[in-house]
Amino acid sequence: MTSVRELAQGARAGARVLGTLDRGRKDAALRAIADSLRASAEEIYRANRADLERGRAAGLSEAMLDRLSLTPSVLDSTARGVEDVARLPDPVGGRRDMRRLANGLLVGRQRVPLGVVAMVYESRPNVTVDATALCLKAGNAVLLRGGKEAASSNQALGRVIQRALGDTDVPPACVQIVPATDRDGVRELLSLDDLIDVAIPRGGEGLIRFVAENARVPVVKHYQGVCHLFLDAGCDHARAVAITLNAKVQRPGVCNALECLLVHEQAAESLLPVVAQALREAGVELRGCPRTVQLVPEARPAEDSDYGHEFLSKVLAIRVVRDLDQALEHVARYGSNHTEAICTESYERAERWLREVDASCVVVNASTRFNDGGQLGLGAEIGISTSKLHAYGPMGLEELTAEKWVVLGQGQVRE
Repeated sequence: MTSVRELAQGARAGARVLGTLDRGRKDAALRAIADSLRASAEEIYRANRADLERGRAAGLSEAMLDRLSLTPSVLDSTARGVEDVARLPDPVGGRRDMRRLANGLLVGRQRVPLGVVAMVYESRPNVTVDATALCLKAGNAVLLRGGKEAASSNQALGRVIQRALGDTDVPPACVQIVPATDRDGVRELLSLDDLIDVAIPRGGEGLIRFVAENARVPVVKHYQGVCHLFLDAGCDHARAVAITLNAKVQRPGVCNALECLLVHEQAAESLLPVVAQALREAGVELRGCPRTVQLVPEARPAEDSDYGHEFLSKVLAIRVVRDLDQALEHVARYGSNHTEAICTESYERAERWLREVDASCVVVNASTRFNDGGQLGLGAEIGISTSKLHAYGPMGLEELTAEKWVVLGQGQVRE
């Protein structure tokens, strides 16, 4: 069996070729992958059924099995996603801030691929394809280590992708499926700092902490999505209800879903019962501070541990706060640098929220659910970074590149 180091060596060699290709040849490779996914559907479904059978035997929850399943609609959507990436502008080679210095040198910055990306992720096998498309378009080779529960699906997808690349200018070695064995294999992968440029974990907090603690390469990560919404005094009640419901209920199990609602005490008496009724009708369990329970008797008293907790379900923590300052203090203490929103009619307080909240996405009068690469106009994302080096927020194609300085001279020498 090919070792992890040998896979990484192949990816490194492929990356050197891939980094020289123009957009047309990369886009042709992506379209070939999309066509191959559709043509190889039965092969992919067979592998996915094997994963689902093992998952049921192992007692995986229905939610986990749903995440694992590759249905015809999911596979078609995945193939269309690859074609969407092909239509996006290519960031590689773009120059900016070109300026002429006093000595006549023309200097600026040019976008370049990161090189070799190691993706470590859980459950969803479509991540194998999404990460491949984004990395290849940005000029990066990728090593893909999915979870054991999707091992057969990921291996099948890897074979399909590599077959497609065999007829293009992109070396098949640019996409490598790392076998999902044990965590020692992940440790080995993360130790290859001579071959890998960056690691991107995608999954639960435990996985991300494991990667961050064991990596000898830079890690782009986010641990949790503890997202807040502050309903300010004087905010529009209908707008507040709509935003709260969308942020919490649309998809409660994702990282940009609302986990804690903060309500200004001046708005609480009139607004909180209305918002709470809408949430309860949507099946949300409410856990609140003493003032919340006083105004909404159906709410459970909140434990200290409910604040700063990522429920990923229809459970919401609520706290009535004294003013904007206390809301900001709460977010600073319990937030996870993911997404923080305010509903307000005050320009001044909105500006303070934008200026003072430290999060990868700060929102005024809209749902936290907009912190997503597709929703923010990136076309697609490989994940959301809550670390600030080198990206903060959804990572699209541009965030999968770096910048180098370029210097254009006419014989100048330094004095």
